[in-house]
Amino acid sequence: MKIRYILFYFLIFPLLIFSQKDSLSLGDKYAEDQIYLSVSYSQFNEQPSTITKSNFSYSLSTGFIKDFILNKTGTISLAAGVGYGYDFFNHELKVDELNNTTIFSSDNSISENVFKAHNLEFPLEIRWRTSTAKKYNFWRVYTGLKFMYNLSNKFQYLDTNSNQFKYSNIDAYNKLQYGLTISAGYDKFNINFFYGLTPIFKNSTINGEPVNTKILKFGLIFYFL
Repeated sequence: MKIRYILFYFLIFPLLIFSQKDSLSLGDKYAEDQIYLSVSYSQFNEQPSTITKSNFSYSLSTGFIKDFILNKTGTISLAAGVGYGYDFFNHELKVDELNNTTIFSSDNSISENVFKAHNLEFPLEIRWRTSTAKKYNFWRVYTGLKFMYNLSNKFQYLDTNSNQFKYSNIDAYNKLQYGLTISAGYDKFNINFFYGLTPIFKNSTINGEPVNTKILKFGLIFYFL
């Protein structure tokens, strides 16, 4: 019996949503509550002088964002959401941890030096768009901040003898980070940019030089109503 109710809900609920959209008239207030999915090319930014740029790296992100209309036509709004993000970096900074102390160095002899992170994401946006109650394909510019709380992080590499070293949830990692975001495009095809404002490591140095490494992301983001 419960299964029947569940099936009924999933069959009827989408019809109610679409019928509500179809009943809207021009000038009606409406919201663009959305599921988002992004794929980005990522780089470490502001690396120490002894470290080269990271190699091919990527980030994935998905979540739900709620729209709060600011004007009658619905073209300007605030939005807040929650989501999940995954980062994979192929980089040159060697990270070790000994007795809960994180050690940073530069070592050209190591290989497969990667960093992985799983994060909770909390985007906040100011939104402008050319949509109407009857127009679902439109131009948009969304800008704001994204806060990230790290759920887990892992650094690993291979030495010259192919011995693998792994360090999970290191103490020096900055669990709470944030950065600027901007998305712009038409319909579901949009360019997305993230500029990290906080270093990914706390109070860290390499050969006396501060490690102020931040994250840059550039890619595509898709919105689904």
